[in-house]
Amino acid sequence: MSSTAPDTVPSGHIPGTRRRPHRPMAPVPRHALRRAAPALAAYLAVRLTGLAFFAVWAHRRHHGVWPMLATQWDSRWYLGIADHGYAHELGLAYDHNNLAFFPLYPLLVKAVAVLTPGTRASTGLGIAVLASLLAAWGVFAVGDRVAGRRTGVLLTVLWAAYPVALVQWMGYTESLFTAFAAWTLYAVLDERWLWAAAGSVLAGLTRPTGIAVAAAVTVTALLSLRSRFSARALTAALAAPLGWCAYVGWVGLRLGRWDGYFAVQRMWHNELDGGAQTVRWLRQLFGQVSRPELFLVVVSLTMLVSVVLFGCAVWDRQPVPLLVFTGVLLVIVLASGGVYFPRARFLLPGFPLLLPVAGYLARASGRLRALVLTATVLGSAYFGAYMLLVWPSAP
Repeated sequence: MSSTAPDTVPSGHIPGTRRRPHRPMAPVPRHALRRAAPALAAYLAVRLTGLAFFAVWAHRRHHGVWPMLATQWDSRWYLGIADHGYAHELGLAYDHNNLAFFPLYPLLVKAVAVLTPGTRASTGLGIAVLASLLAAWGVFAVGDRVAGRRTGVLLTVLWAAYPVALVQWMGYTESLFTAFAAWTLYAVLDERWLWAAAGSVLAGLTRPTGIAVAAAVTVTALLSLRSRFSARALTAALAAPLGWCAYVGWVGLRLGRWDGYFAVQRMWHNELDGGAQTVRWLRQLFGQVSRPELFLVVVSLTMLVSVVLFGCAVWDRQPVPLLVFTGVLLVIVLASGGVYFPRARFLLPGFPLLLPVAGYLARASGRLRALVLTATVLGSAYFGAYMLLVWPSAP
């Protein structure tokens, strides 16, 4: 039996989904929030455990919790964009052009900060935390839709206990992007094409990997046209990449060259090389270094396990949009010749990769399930704190 088999076997246009009458998206009913309540409560419990562990460790090392979560590394770049806008030229210095960062999150920070007390850093952190709750709800909704409520709850817990999950409550874009990705995928599974297109556009304005969300929408919508024409599906297929393309095109116009965005990425040492750099890192860490750094080991294992889980997802015949999204995301991360250490974070939005594990745990004994989840949560708490307090570079 597939590890993601739903509680009731559906028959639908998209494999793994239930066919529903086409109708406009209605407001989210109260029962949907009640159904998701156990998952959201579990998500908060896991993340608060990680935050408490980090706070105690940070206090012992005389570090402030709020500055580390709200103002360091990429957070500083986003706050700089919110304060001063984007660069007007490419420049000559490596790792110094803020056009590499997509605009939706800093624009939200700037807009919301006008209406809220405190600094923009506090606003950015608040947006990330709220977005993480929306993301957790979306993760549950997708898991529930595909494989039932128990698997949806476990999927949410596993996503909350991801090795670098502390990033979900930092001034970063991963939570916001995962929220858009999860609800977009849910809309596709439910054949809500216009909502899927809107979510894809917003995801494409949030992170470079928004193109993976667009691919999921476009491919699934085009496949659906083979059996039944739908103007909405065709519209979604065409509109899905517009957010990503709009920002990449705008950067090109701003710099006066068609490859402006990709030139910026090269200034950040980010280019696709077919995975050659990834293989060199793995060979060095596991074959040439006697005592590799723990953070890099966990990043490497996260990537390798993600590849295995993608194979399990294909074997389980996950719905097409989930496979396309995670497949494209993996290709982007593994085939990059850029910086190595953030790659576990780059894979954080790929929550469907955890569905095979969630499905297995849903069928496992209560004792085994409790043991695995406890170890996972504690490991995530330790590694999240290690990531910020011991590892000397960006998450």
